[in-house]
Amino acid sequence: MRLIMVGTGPFAVPTFRELYKTRHEVVLLVTAPLRTHRGKQIAPVSRIREIAAEHDTPIFDPENINASESRDRLAAFEADLLVVCDYGQILSAETLATARLGGVNLHGALLPKYRGAAPVNWAVYHGQRETGVTVIHMTPKVDAGPAIAQASLAIEPEETAPELEDRLAELGAPLVCRTIDVLESGTVEPVPQDPALASRAPRLKKTHGVVDWSRPARAICSQIRAFQPWPGSYTFWHRADGPAVRLILWEATPTEAADAEATPGTVLEAADGRLVVAAGEGAVRVRRVQPAGKREMDTRQFLRGYRVTLGDRFGPG
Repeated sequence: MRLIMVGTGPFAVPTFRELYKTRHEVVLLVTAPLRTHRGKQIAPVSRIREIAAEHDTPIFDPENINASESRDRLAAFEADLLVVCDYGQILSAETLATARLGGVNLHGALLPKYRGAAPVNWAVYHGQRETGVTVIHMTPKVDAGPAIAQASLAIEPEETAPELEDRLAELGAPLVCRTIDVLESGTVEPVPQDPALASRAPRLKKTHGVVDWSRPARAICSQIRAFQPWPGSYTFWHRADGPAVRLILWEATPTEAADAEATPGTVLEAADGRLVVAAGEGAVRVRRVQPAGKREMDTRQFLRGYRVTLGDRFGPG
């Protein structure tokens, strides 16, 4: 079959790479435009563009994939299928119709759970123990098409969202290739999603990173692992002898609270490399931190350079 790959981010890379190992023909890569400022490129070339160049595959990077001129360009390739993954734009029904069989999409969750732009982050945030990938036959409604194939895996206890995303991308790549073969054979039996079981995974915002110390310690630690590399999980250290310092928390583990009655956000330990902060349930041992304008460091280094005292408060700015 003649395939058009539609993808931009790193989650799409294993799938794109795997397509070239099949008997099918990749005739075009559709990806996001290069980031420029005043005519100069300001971001490195993405890995997905590099792979296309290695295989002499033409690249199309429209500002709007649903514009009539974009649809005309896609239709000219007479593709059998659009293979969509980590692209960044929603494809209209007219755009999907430019390929004979429409489009399939690889989504980083076990749909209908976690529909939306950030399924991996929200699965980690909510402390899920299992997640997976789903290949759907696309419809204009986001992530709502019938499922063709799924695969699951366990989320490791201390796994960050980027680490999990890498594993899911590798899990999904061969699944997409098998799906293409099934579609070609005409034996596919898509399973409609149950909308009653759907949950949302909205695009991340900077405000999502604010740490709410009234939440359980385990939930706070899940948040810290979930919102990497952006927006990060951040709080403010309110000290008696100076202005509040913004801190990004990069690594933390739940622990017992030395004072179960302490107000959430209260510093319970700040010595011998241990920085422990009271939570709504239990306490959080901060292991890696980044003060505003400084580099990331472990708490031993942080406590050597900053005088954190018992009773100091962590909380909103």
